[in-house]
Amino acid sequence: MRIDIVSIFPEYLAPLGLSLVGKAQQVGLLEVHAHELRQWTHDRHRTVDDTPYGGGAGMVMRPEPWGEALDALAPADAEPPPRLLVMTPSGRRFDQRLAEELAGEPWLLFACARYEGLDQRVVDHAAARMPVDDVSIGDYVLNGGEAAALVVIETVVRLLPGFLGNPESLREESHSTGERGGLLEYPLYTKPAEWRGLRVPEVLLSGHHGQVARWRRDQALRRTAQRRPDLIDRLRDDLDPADLDALDRPED
Repeated sequence: MRIDIVSIFPEYLAPLGLSLVGKAQQVGLLEVHAHELRQWTHDRHRTVDDTPYGGGAGMVMRPEPWGEALDALAPADAEPPPRLLVMTPSGRRFDQRLAEELAGEPWLLFACARYEGLDQRVVDHAAARMPVDDVSIGDYVLNGGEAAALVVIETVVRLLPGFLGNPESLREESHSTGERGGLLEYPLYTKPAEWRGLRVPEVLLSGHHGQVARWRRDQALRRTAQRRPDLIDRLRDDLDPADLDALDRPED
């Protein structure tokens, strides 16, 4: 996969060179390029923003540097074109399903806006020659799109084949569309069996794989019901009688 990121603060993307994402680049699984938007400006102040038409607070990013940046990075004859992701609080909510969708793309291009956001014409013009998504990582506002891009990139690239040493671990995570079908992950424990007077649940020490699987499923159901009841409401029609019983039964 190739990833390009355009920002006025490309240094913000330095963490992409660390940990597993950095190793993925070293072995050729991933190619990441961060670009400084101001290289496509032509005035001595390297201006990228201006006041909004119609009035209002804040500044809007000018279309000219963004248009030139997209022309340079993704020319009209690029085949296939990248999928442009515009990071904005007014975008589509990012979730695991969208991450899985994006993991199938060969090329992602991130537009990290600042101030009040991009001139809408940048998005409209780009949409005529490449897939474009406005993407939000949550119902809050950041200073810019860089932190959001980091979240999306790390979520997406860990789904690439060969990224994780044990791909089965993806099936057990919160929000996974694997075996748990979108539930939050169950509580996790490791050695020692007792720590500061707190013991690991006996069922996990029993060696009974069926009972362990049922306990984990029950815990995932209860945790999801407590913390994200909206997910339970969405999944209720797909739950079996044992799942419904776990939700109704008081916790041991």
